[in-house]
Amino acid sequence: MHQDILTQKAIELLQQLIAIPSFSGEEDKTGDAIQKWLNDFDVKTERQYNNVYAFNKHFDENKPTLLLNSHHDTVKPNSAYTKDPFNPHIEDGKLYGLGSNDAGGCLVSLLATFVHFYERENLNHNIIMAATAEEEDAGEKSIRALLPILPNIDVAIVGEPTLLDLAIAEKGLVVFDAVVEGTPSHAAHPNDNNSIYNSIEVLNWFKDYSFEKVSDALGEVKLTVTQISAGNQHNVVPAQVDLVVDVRVNDCYSNQEIADILQNEAPCKLTPRSLRLNSSSIDPDHDLVKSGLALGRKTYGSPTLSDQAALSCQSVKLGPGDSTRSHSANEFIHVHEIEEGIDLYIKILKGFLTR
Repeated sequence: MHQDILTQKAIELLQQLIAIPSFSGEEDKTGDAIQKWLNDFDVKTERQYNNVYAFNKHFDENKPTLLLNSHHDTVKPNSAYTKDPFNPHIEDGKLYGLGSNDAGGCLVSLLATFVHFYERENLNHNIIMAATAEEEDAGEKSIRALLPILPNIDVAIVGEPTLLDLAIAEKGLVVFDAVVEGTPSHAAHPNDNNSIYNSIEVLNWFKDYSFEKVSDALGEVKLTVTQISAGNQHNVVPAQVDLVVDVRVNDCYSNQEIADILQNEAPCKLTPRSLRLNSSSIDPDHDLVKSGLALGRKTYGSPTLSDQAALSCQSVKLGPGDSTRSHSANEFIHVHEIEEGIDLYIKILKGFLTR
């Protein structure tokens, strides 16, 4: 099929997806639409929960495998919307609608790219296309559920809006619950162990703390206290102050290493909520990256999380759209961004799969 027709079909699919509410955990109808779209191109699809996936026609288990992945769930629209979030319409070259930018444009561009290569023979990698669910809340029925039943993945492209530059590293995340302790008492009585006053020193410690290792792609580990809670009566000194600490982890550390360091050094009790959202990266000299660089694209390190955090293989985040539009009111993607995204994906894979 000619690339222009394939591109138009992809844009039409995105309009269908926008019109179907698909909040995390409620993506069954968008899953149906994606399956039908692929089936219309005679692509055999598989499904696990709301994860839709397919293998290239000439899949060979003796070859390494490339995963193409993006998600079809969305967040809920915020109250600042002035346009109907489920009405896909184009104004001045912009396709408006919830999920258009995050990550519908990437998803349909990858689907079109997969169809383009679906029947090709003599590729040096297999291709698996996975349109997955529950990305926005890292749910149990997301790509995390799908990966154990897929063949081994050697390298992946995760479709997220990157202005078509290559995010060759992505920060991980550890959220800690912190407790600053003190002695509870009546406010009228002396107390030299006031938990709220004790928290001043702890907050300053977090404010001034820095990790030693700095990443070329991702810079420093970023540690931020984001929540604080204490007390429920004006005349009672509380027994403790509760803090939440958000740590964005570079590719120099594992999440477990971050937890070990902070629990050993911090002047308060710290408990990590989860250690599974690790940083991601790909070798800057990987052939997939080289193929993108040869086309004039730039590389950078991404501070935001995606389904890359679930992957154990090398991966790159790449796609049309702009991450600053994600989760914003009146979300949109430029139609030309989708056109350019499909063209770039195809050219990068042509350089990578047929070298």
